[in-house]
Amino acid sequence: MKQLMIATSNAHKVNEFEALLKPLGYEVKSLLDLAEPLEIEENGSTFEENALIKASAVHKIVKMPVIADDSGLCVNAMDGAPGIYSARFMGYDTDYDIKNREILAQVQNSEDKGAQFVCAIAYVESETLQHVFTGVVEGKIHDQILGEHGFGYDPIFYYPPFHTTLANVSESLKNEVSHRSRACAKLIAYLEDQ
Repeated sequence: MKQLMIATSNAHKVNEFEALLKPLGYEVKSLLDLAEPLEIEENGSTFEENALIKASAVHKIVKMPVIADDSGLCVNAMDGAPGIYSARFMGYDTDYDIKNREILAQVQNSEDKGAQFVCAIAYVESETLQHVFTGVVEGKIHDQILGEHGFGYDPIFYYPPFHTTLANVSESLKNEVSHRSRACAKLIAYLEDQ
């Protein structure tokens, strides 16, 4: 079985990737498996740069193929913010209910309610073999917080084909169209060709 490291200590994300990669014959490791906690400064200016910074830094330590992702919400009326700062927007410890209300307030008088969820997944096999796969889902900022499912900005992200927010549909339905699943599909297509 081939080993692959996911550069995250988020157990939810590890399980998600495990479900996708196990059928391809990969044993998935994560930062939770390391003896020492790892601090990586993500100082890129794009999702792609941050994902590569993370994957490359971890690869140098573990010397095995590494996957890292960076994702977030880009709101047209906020000039693409919170963007790469989505997790840090208004502070890491601020509840997403407060963050979502702030975005609703900033967008409510804007004609352009367009928004995108973006996910970039970097795959670093060696120092010279590196790829980034990007998935985007287009939608708009809803006029209210709606839905009990999902997490983060899902309750304010209205997805037109569903006629509701991503937090108002089942997780399995959301995962069929999510930015992460779209980026993962590209990654898996690449891995299957190896």
